Amino acid sequence: MEKKTKIFLLNLFIVIIIFLIDRMSKIYVINLYENISNQQIFLTSFLNIYLIWNEGIAFGLLSFESIKIYNLITLLILIINILIIYILFKLEDVRKYFFLIILGGSLGNLFDRFAYNAVPDFIDFHIGDFHWFIFNPADIFITIGVICLILDEFIFKNKRDD
Repeated sequence: MEKKTKIFLLNLFIVIIIFLIDRMSKIYVINLYENISNQQIFLTSFLNIYLIWNEGIAFGLLSFESIKIYNLITLLILIINILIIYILFKLEDVRKYFFLIILGGSLGNLFDRFAYNAVPDFIDFHIGDFHWFIFNPADIFITIGVICLILDEFIFKNKRDD
């Protein structure tokens, strides 16, 4: 097998694994909530499972009632995913893996937008009465990828440019 084919398959595997982790966790929580009639599940003193349906972007931001705005946001996310795929074909360094992580998470949320017209968020992290935004595994992967890209920009950019 040619080296480029192996690299492509590895990249595809990373995206699919992230997508499947996200999908399986969402399916599990959705099915769980069908049986418990919409209550919170208390896991620890700082972590609950509480299913909400997010029609905005990550962490429930930009949620609107208008279907036109929802469709516009979905189209924008689709375009961003296409741009990420384009970038992936251009990169040869570690940043490629950060974009793969972002793509896997983003495809998980994009799938939900088409399948449910909303994204199921259910991880409720809190300290006392202060609750962070409710999120899902895809949001975690997207955030990790973005943080890694930012750190890479600050730490390794000058070394790459030399």
